[in-house]
Amino acid sequence: MGFSYNNQILHAESVALTDLVESYGSPIYVYSRTDIENNWQEFDQAFGLHPHLVCYAVKANPNLAVLNVLAKIGAGFDIVSIGELERVLEAGGEAHKCVFSGVAKTAVEIRRALEVGVRCFNIESASELNKIESIAQSIGKQAPISIRVNPDVDAKTHPYISTGLKENKFGVDIDEALGLYQKAQDSKYLSVCGIDCHIGSQITEVSPFLDALDKVLILFEQLKKQDISISHLDLGGGVGIDYAGEQTIDIQNYINAIISKVGAMGEIEIIIEPGRAVVGNAGVFITKVEYLKQNSTHAFAIVDGAMNDLLRPSFYNAYHRVLTVDKNAIGIQSKWDIVGPVCETGDFLAKGRNLSLTEGDYLAVMSAGAYGFTMSSNYNSRTRVAEVMVSGNTHQLVRERESVQDLFAKEYLIK
Repeated sequence: MGFSYNNQILHAESVALTDLVESYGSPIYVYSRTDIENNWQEFDQAFGLHPHLVCYAVKANPNLAVLNVLAKIGAGFDIVSIGELERVLEAGGEAHKCVFSGVAKTAVEIRRALEVGVRCFNIESASELNKIESIAQSIGKQAPISIRVNPDVDAKTHPYISTGLKENKFGVDIDEALGLYQKAQDSKYLSVCGIDCHIGSQITEVSPFLDALDKVLILFEQLKKQDISISHLDLGGGVGIDYAGEQTIDIQNYINAIISKVGAMGEIEIIIEPGRAVVGNAGVFITKVEYLKQNSTHAFAIVDGAMNDLLRPSFYNAYHRVLTVDKNAIGIQSKWDIVGPVCETGDFLAKGRNLSLTEGDYLAVMSAGAYGFTMSSNYNSRTRVAEVMVSGNTHQLVRERESVQDLFAKEYLIK
C-alpha cells in the first residue's frame, strides 16, 4: 500500500506527509509511483500470454510524471483530445499505442493523430467517420478505425459517468454499426481494425462488462459473415475502486472472464482502458485546517482546499475517506463537515466525519489520484495546487503551485 501510518504519521511510501507539506506547502496532491506501477501491471499480467494492450485512460490523471511512469513500463494510452495526445508524446509515450476516443474530434485533432500514427480512432458517429475519411484522403493516408458501439447496458453507476445506454451521447447504436463498418470496409482511406465498447466508470460488478461483451461478440460474428475482419476488441475501462470499503472487482477474475468469452473467437487482441483503477488509490489530497467553527447543529472544519481543487464530492456527491495526517495530535472530537473557502454552499470535501481536530492540523483526502487535479479550476481566482510524486524514500515536485500572477498572465487590459 502506498499510504499507511508509521509512528502515527501518515506516509506516502517511506515519506511522511508532514515532511511533504513542509517542503511544498498546502494544499497538495501526492502520488505513489509504486502504486501506479503495480496497479497497471496487475491488469497487464492478468492477461498472461493472450494478446492484449492495457491503455491507461489519460483523462483520469494527465500529469506528465504519471504518464512517464506508465510509458516506461510499456503502457498504451486512451486519449480524448489533442492535448492528451501531445502530453503522452511529451512524456515518452508512443503514438502507435494510443487509441483516440471522444465524441467531438476536430479536424485539427484528426489530422495531427494521423500524422503521428495513432493506433486507432474509436468512431462515435457516422459524421465522424465521414470527416476522418475526408481528412485521410486529403493527406494521402489510411485511417485505422474502430466503431464505438453503444450496447444499451446499464453499468449500475452514477448517471453522470454511465456511458453505455441509448440515452447517453456516446457511441453508435449497436444495431446501426453494421452499415458503418461496411462503409469503412469499402473505403480506400479507412482501415477497419476493431470494435470498441465502453459502458461507464466506477463499476464494481463484472456482470455489466460481460453483458456488453456478449453483444459485442454477436456483432463480431455478423461482421465475420460480411467478410469484415476485426483484429482487436477494445472493451473500454470503468473498473471501480474502493472509496469507502465497498466490494470491488477482482482484476484476475475479470480478465479471466473476458478471455473465456473471447477465446472461442481465436487469439484476437483485447484492449482495455483502465484509468481510475490505475491512479485513483495511488493519490491523496492534503489540506490544512484553517478554522474550526461550531453552531447548535453543525461542526465545520474550514480547510485551505476547496471544490475547485477536488470537485468530485461537490459534483458527484462522491465519498472520500478523510484521515488525520498526524494521529498524535489532540483536538476536539466531533462529527465535522470538511468545507473550503469557495463562496458556494456546495464547497465541501466531506460531511459528518468523526474526527479529533484542532486548527493547523493536516487532513488527507484519500483515493484522490483520479479525477482530482485534472478536474480542478481557478474558480474564485484560486491558484491550482502543487503535485508531488513519491518513490520509496524520495520525492519530487511534478507540478509547481500556480502563482497569483499565473492567474492573469494571459489576460489583457482594454486599450
